[in-house]
Amino acid sequence: MRLFSCTNCHNTVYFDNDRCLACQSRLAFRAETLEMVALGEDGQGLMDGQPTGESPLLCANAAQQACNWVADEGETFCRACRHNLVIPDLSQPDNLDNWRKIEQAKHVLFYSLLRFNLPLETRDDDHPEGLAFEFLVDDPALNDGQPVMTGHDRGLITLNIAEASDAEREARRVALGEPFRTLIGHFRHEIGHYYWNVLVRDGGRLNECRAVFGNDEADYGEALKRHYAEGPVAGWEQSYISAYAASHPWEDFAECWAHYVHMVDALETAYAFGLKINPAIDEDGLDLALTFDPYRARNVRTLISAWVPLTVAINSINRSMGQPDLYPFILSEPVIAKLDFIHRLICGR
Repeated sequence: MRLFSCTNCHNTVYFDNDRCLACQSRLAFRAETLEMVALGEDGQGLMDGQPTGESPLLCANAAQQACNWVADEGETFCRACRHNLVIPDLSQPDNLDNWRKIEQAKHVLFYSLLRFNLPLETRDDDHPEGLAFEFLVDDPALNDGQPVMTGHDRGLITLNIAEASDAEREARRVALGEPFRTLIGHFRHEIGHYYWNVLVRDGGRLNECRAVFGNDEADYGEALKRHYAEGPVAGWEQSYISAYAASHPWEDFAECWAHYVHMVDALETAYAFGLKINPAIDEDGLDLALTFDPYRARNVRTLISAWVPLTVAINSINRSMGQPDLYPFILSEPVIAKLDFIHRLICGR
């Protein structure tokens, strides 16, 4: 995530800010221009201390402090919130706080989708598999008493809002033996399933994808049963980014998609703060320390050359503070080949 500037006073502000701490202007993120717009008390835009003549309409979810984006003209919700089908009952204790955390992570996801210029269809009669979200609460009276499972089904992404609780999410991470479990990780993984449908299945890239990830026609349900009953295949570390990725080609694709977006967004954040470890020179002789935009990287090797030394350094810093590694994964050559496919798929190459 890059840094932003208040249009009124040019103070540095951050993506989740809804007010400038310097001039106290209300802030709103405009998706069309990827900028933070300062608003006066009357709702009119401000630039360099002067009204702009525009009055951007805030997303309806701003009233619940769950969104700081501007809605498109004629829309009630912003480009991220208009994909919500179900949100939790906000009158119940903890639901509002959990939902706000979920929306914060989801908006970070949408920032990346906008930067990549990926297609985003809302779910309606014309697009029955358009992107939609349901944020649900475990309820013994529903689903035969079974807990809500985070997952994806034909464009619909479901998330158990309990995942917004740090304690609950950590308990699930330990129970499942996962090295890494975050809200943004859930969103990036599940959106990978959505874009497998959109860009691979419907985009004519099935054979190319299968050559890299394997045959997705293998029985998915049986593959997951085997994974949870027997564990991942021996030696999975040599060819997969995670143990879960080894369960089925669909999960391999979604895990690699998530890790590609992790890498790109974290690199943009690092470079926004001037954090560079042995910056490389690209094939045209340009110093990446001065020109690097991870969202517009020429190839995946350019990203890897910046990413690996950065994660080694940050992991070492974490260890010096007695914390677990920020990025506890290894990028083997087979995994890099998969990330290269994701890169070319996203960039349209």
